[in-house]
Amino acid sequence: MTQPPEPTKQTGPEPTGPSTPTPEPTSPSTPAPEQSSWRTMFRMARPRATRANLFAALLAIVLGFALATQVQQTQQQGLEQLREDELVRILDDVTQDAARLGNDARALELTRDRLEGGANSSAEALRAAQQRLDTLGILAGTAPAEGPGIVLTIDDPSGKVTSALLLDALQELRDAGAEAVQIGSVRVVADTYFTDTPNGVEVSGTLVKSPYVIKAIGGSATMASAMDIPGGVNESVRRLGAVSTVDQRDQVSITALHTLEEPQYARPVPAATGAGK
Repeated sequence: MTQPPEPTKQTGPEPTGPSTPTPEPTSPSTPAPEQSSWRTMFRMARPRATRANLFAALLAIVLGFALATQVQQTQQQGLEQLREDELVRILDDVTQDAARLGNDARALELTRDRLEGGANSSAEALRAAQQRLDTLGILAGTAPAEGPGIVLTIDDPSGKVTSALLLDALQELRDAGAEAVQIGSVRVVADTYFTDTPNGVEVSGTLVKSPYVIKAIGGSATMASAMDIPGGVNESVRRLGAVSTVDQRDQVSITALHTLEEPQYARPVPAATGAGK
């Protein structure tokens, strides 16, 4: 028997009703609004390797190198530009100053030890005060002095020696450790001055003529060497056509005295009293 065909299902439009919108899926890689703004600001603030930036960095490096080089050259220029005779003079001055300061320090230490000795402290204090008075008298030119030194004689028949050269000789002697100096009949002190005149050179108002005789007490060998250094006093005198001689002596007497005048304006400062002043 033949089976009847299965009934065919009729297809048609599905029943319609209220539809609900399907939400779009959120990608996990999408940044939040706050994070996006921070990233944008970071990208804006990040330096960019542009030509202008590279040129500015190169210019800063070159400028820094130039400044460092200039500072180094300035520090070295003070001595590199000096002549050999000037360097010798500076070295000699430094050596003499160091030796003189060392001797002064040792003398002060010895005096301190004696004053702290105990029983004889009063007598030692009196002796130290008298020694200090004698020293001040020599430095102020109010007391005669004697000791080893040199006698520098400058013979200038053509009259070309000026006050500047005598002043240079005095400075050289002081740098070499001269403790007392006399030029002609004038005692040299702190306020001694030199003036050129048609008849010669005035030293503190006193006329001194050729031959100029300068007596100096101190280390005779050191002062004689100072007069003969390259570019020093003896060479300057020879360039003027004059003649200078240095006589080293075991005993040089300086008898010219300086009369102290009361200062018109300067006054001593009173010593501070009381603790903490």
